[in-house]
Amino acid sequence: MLALPPFRRSRRPSLTPMIDVVFLLLVFFMLASQFGQDSALTLSPAGGDAQYSGPPRLVEIGPETLRLNGALVSEAALAGALRPLTQGVEDVIVLRSADGTSLQRLIDIAQSLRAAGFASLAVAP
Repeated sequence: MLALPPFRRSRRPSLTPMIDVVFLLLVFFMLASQFGQDSALTLSPAGGDAQYSGPPRLVEIGPETLRLNGALVSEAALAGALRPLTQGVEDVIVLRSADGTSLQRLIDIAQSLRAAGFASLAVAP
């Protein structure tokens, strides 16, 4: 006679590992979606609606140099050199980039001027 083993009921698969993986993926995508934060920098084109008055305030941005009204100035001293030329934060400061200057350098200078309290920046071609 043939002896067959007794009938065993099949076990259900455990859902715990799958739930762990789903939660790990959820945490990963929540953290990855906040990896980079966008920031906006408002600049007006030169000759736009901003009224210009007072002494000239032209900042020429080169790849390695920075000039205020034609005179060389360091990036750290730029805000201090602009203070005597402005009467308030609404005075327009014109930024012009030279050939070969990266856009990131222009943005860095504009952000440092915003941080120093200059609110009205215009970009000249």
